[in-house]
Amino acid sequence: MSVVLISPKPIVAAIMTLVLFTSPVKGEDTAVADLLERLQQADPVEATKLSRELQLEWSKSGSASMNLLLKRGKEALERGEFDTAADHLTALTDHAPQFAEGWALRAQLWHHMDRPGLALSDLQQVLVLNPNHYESLFGLAVTLEQLEEHELALEAYRLVLTIHPHYEEATEAVERLAPQVQGQSL
Repeated sequence: MSVVLISPKPIVAAIMTLVLFTSPVKGEDTAVADLLERLQQADPVEATKLSRELQLEWSKSGSASMNLLLKRGKEALERGEFDTAADHLTALTDHAPQFAEGWALRAQLWHHMDRPGLALSDLQQVLVLNPNHYESLFGLAVTLEQLEEHELALEAYRLVLTIHPHYEEATEAVERLAPQVQGQSL
C-alpha cells in the first residue's frame, strides 16, 4: 500500500470552500435557479429528473468549441485514456476558465488518477464558479473522507443535501459518518 502525501494547501482550500459555502446560493441563470428551487421541494423520482436537467444546463458552455473539448475529455475519461482526457480538459479550463463543468470533469479525472491535491484544487474552482454544484460538493466530501478528514467530509455531505435533499449517496455517507464524528449515543 502506497502512502500519498498531501500538501496542506489543498486541505486548507477545502476548509475555506466549506466555510464560504455553508448555504446554497441561487444561480444567476433563472432556469437553473428554478430547477434548484424545484429540486429542494421534489420527491425522489422528480429529483432524479431535475438533477438530469441541471446537469444538462451546467454542461452548456455557450461555445461549440468548448462543448467539443468537454465531450472529448469526457469520452477519453470514460475509456480510461487519462492522458488524453487531461489534455482536452486542461485545454478547456485554459480557454474557458469561467466554465465550471470543465473544472468539475477535470476534478473527476484527477480523482481517477489518485491525485487528490489536484482534485481538491479543481473542486474549489468549480465551487467558486457554481456554489450549487452538488456533484462537486459530493466529490469534495469523498476526497476529504479518503484523506481521513471526516468532520469536513461530513459537513460537505450535509451541504450536498441542502441543495439536493434526495442525493442518496450523500444521505448514506451522512448516516455512516455522523456516528464516527459525533460519537454514538447510548
